[in-house]
Amino acid sequence: MSATVRSHAKINLGLGIGAPRSDGFHALATVYQTLELYDLVTVTALRAGSTAIRLASNDRRVPTDGRNTAWKMVQLALQALSLTAEVEIQIEKRLPVQGGLGAGSANAAAALVGLEAELGVLQTEGIKGDGQAGWAAKRLAIAAQVGSDVPLFLIGGTVLGLDRGQDVFPLPEIEPVWCVVATPAVGVSTPQAFRDWDALCVAEGLTAEASTAKLNELSRAYASAFAGAIPGGRQGAGSSGVLSVGKDLAGPQESALVRTGISSWIRNDFERVVFRQHPSLAEIKRLLAASGTPEAALHASLSGSGSALFGLYLTRGDAEAARKRLADAGVESLLTRTLPRSGYWSEMLLPQAG
Repeated sequence: MSATVRSHAKINLGLGIGAPRSDGFHALATVYQTLELYDLVTVTALRAGSTAIRLASNDRRVPTDGRNTAWKMVQLALQALSLTAEVEIQIEKRLPVQGGLGAGSANAAAALVGLEAELGVLQTEGIKGDGQAGWAAKRLAIAAQVGSDVPLFLIGGTVLGLDRGQDVFPLPEIEPVWCVVATPAVGVSTPQAFRDWDALCVAEGLTAEASTAKLNELSRAYASAFAGAIPGGRQGAGSSGVLSVGKDLAGPQESALVRTGISSWIRNDFERVVFRQHPSLAEIKRLLAASGTPEAALHASLSGSGSALFGLYLTRGDAEAARKRLADAGVESLLTRTLPRSGYWSEMLLPQAG
């Protein structure tokens, strides 16, 4: 048998970046949000006397060796569980390979979920002493080793990310809304974006100490704002039904993004340097936002360091209008919805055939 897992994309609703640290990394405060868009990751695993991993993909750009995040995740998980197995991983790419949507990181988390399903991990001798809670903590630590964006995909929904983004905490969720993801042909180099950010920090005198204060304040603001997103503290709004046709999701009421004022100040610091290097991306954000019109986005932003951008909309009609504006400008886009935590987990593992 095999386990097939939906490997969902993410966007960064907001992203604050600190000055470069002595370890070469940057402290972050970000709000991740999972989307209904997904790749498919299929895992076949059989216990064996030694470990062998094979990986294939329908996209030639995907590494099929130890450089692949899904490969790394499976290898580290087996080591942590003191298990050996023959594992085959098939990645069916539907998401952009690069672009700020976390596709490779999501593949890693999906591979782990598939491996757990195939080997019945919670019943193995390797974690008897720790139990389910102990393994949950270990899998997050393993995910952080693989990549800063990987742990968020072991939570799903609306997630606060701190430090390098790998320290993750579930946030109260916003109502599901329509999302248009613009996928321009422009390529953005994340290392170059960080170098440009570092130069900006020097020019503006942003020190490590000032960064700490800035990001601490921002993380508190995120937590406070999203705590007020759902009246009465209600967690999430249930599954939005992955890729069903759907109607307008948040209904006639005002979205929490507007009601709580989050949309007026949440932003992505990368825009300050990426838009200078790629002015066309700033124009795409303008088309997504459509500020001052009846079809205006609830929120529009670059995701990660790009090049993907997104707009969030209360109605499908507003989202379709945004797609038309992009198409008229020669920009490709995808229509999806935000995916709350409950829907993320209920829809992740596909039923086995047969």
